[in-house]
Amino acid sequence: MPRPPRLEYEDALYHVTSRGNARETLFYTDDDRHRFIMQLQDNLERYGVILYAWVLMTNHFHLVLGTPRGNLSRFMQRLNSSYCLYFRYKHGAPGHVLGGRYKARLIESEEYLLTVTRYVHLNPIRTAKHQEMMSKERVDYLETYPWSSYPAYVRAKSCPDWLSDRV
Repeated sequence: MPRPPRLEYEDALYHVTSRGNARETLFYTDDDRHRFIMQLQDNLERYGVILYAWVLMTNHFHLVLGTPRGNLSRFMQRLNSSYCLYFRYKHGAPGHVLGGRYKARLIESEEYLLTVTRYVHLNPIRTAKHQEMMSKERVDYLETYPWSSYPAYVRAKSCPDWLSDRV
């Protein structure tokens, strides 16, 4: 049975997620994360996509994106393909790197946009390891977690030019 086509149109907002194949590790090292971010920046510019929030976890990532040109599929195809080629070469990993298609949920209201942004930013402390921490420790952890847009939101002066903090 064929997959349903993706809904894409100009000026849409999406919550996009992608996981490692069989929930395997997608980012082994900080070099992997830096490479993904470089490729993300390059593709944001190339396709005119707006990034509102992001987080990289060990085996998956979340992006909150705006698509003024209605080109989410082309953007994600190039981003995922380029990272997977790097990953297979760097780690000698044959076969699939990602577990299936990326997931893209359409964001149709401001309330849902705020909910999704909060969910993305809190992802690093939703692991079992961090549930034992006191709330102050969790906030400190989030503020120093380098693989998320959260620090840029709480310290507006550190917002990179490729991230829009206008949620």
